[in-house]
Amino acid sequence: MIVSKLCRPEVVTVKPHQELVSAAELMREHHVGYLVVVQPDLANEAQKPVGVLTDRDIVVTVVARQLDPRAFRVEDVMTREPVVVGESDSVAKALESMNRIGVRHLPVVGNRGQLVGVISLDDVIDALADQLGNAAGSIRNEQRIEEGLRP
Repeated sequence: MIVSKLCRPEVVTVKPHQELVSAAELMREHHVGYLVVVQPDLANEAQKPVGVLTDRDIVVTVVARQLDPRAFRVEDVMTREPVVVGESDSVAKALESMNRIGVRHLPVVGNRGQLVGVISLDDVIDALADQLGNAAGSIRNEQRIEEGLRP
């Protein structure tokens, strides 16, 4: 299966120069803990991912050190040069990348590097659960059909 079949095209984004508190407010408003930091790619009239920001980044870098979050911008806390996955890449490749760097989300990019979505471990698990449900259903149906053929 390819990434474009599972990724979510609705991505909450921020710019590097935005205040960290406004990024945290976006997380709260959209009920997410992961933002993609983007810059405009003027040549392609698109957004290019240049970083990611998680609620954990904010907690570990700012809150746990008892620093004033109002003194920071997104670029001060974000992870730069994020690992991305292409929309035509396999889900297996996305999972390998997630495992290698220890994350649950990856930005998904198109063939020009433009942001097209986000894939999460939750999305993959949901798809696998659906496939396992279909496999279990097939076994149950096989048993029902056989019982009907052989009274």
